[in-house]
Amino acid sequence: MTIELYTWNTPNGRKISVALEEMGLPYKVFPVNIGKGEQMAPEFLAISPNNKIPAIVDPDGPGGKRVSVFESGAILLYLGEKTGKFLPVPLIDRIPVYEWLMWQMGGFGPMPGQVHHFIALENETDRAYGLKRFMAETRRLYGVLDRRLATNEFVAGPLSVADFAILGWAWRHPRHKVELKDFPNVERWYNALMARPAVKRGMEAKLD
Repeated sequence: MTIELYTWNTPNGRKISVALEEMGLPYKVFPVNIGKGEQMAPEFLAISPNNKIPAIVDPDGPGGKRVSVFESGAILLYLGEKTGKFLPVPLIDRIPVYEWLMWQMGGFGPMPGQVHHFIALENETDRAYGLKRFMAETRRLYGVLDRRLATNEFVAGPLSVADFAILGWAWRHPRHKVELKDFPNVERWYNALMARPAVKRGMEAKLD
């Protein structure tokens, strides 16, 4: 059955379209225009209590029952469990997937997101302060990722949902003013992922 993807053209939205394509799951996009406040609509609130995209509805959830899932990290874990893909079975092998997924959710997303916010400010004083603070932290996080990828093809060993999560934000590196050539291992990883046919489809899917 077709998964319903409620989303918009954002890094968090792209995480899910890429994962769905890589997992070979049929899905239909239901755009939620966050610029117009559609994420505040009661019908969206019913499946995403935090009024944030993305969210999914799976008509064929556990036990064949319809289920909704919100928060991009939770969606990735759910889809990995559902398909048995990109989420290792042994707990010992899942640990790095959990670690790097949480690393993305807690840092490599919120910090670049702050850069996006401050870049758009007209007040030069506020803009300069925000960019000095959050661009430094964003570059530090790129450095953490670069060191990890120096000894690993993918962030958690084999390709996993953690890579899809991080890719969604690395995709926006021009917007948060980061040159991937400054982080050669990230650049190698990024180019390899973006060359995958399913990732291309996920990145090109119309989400708005």
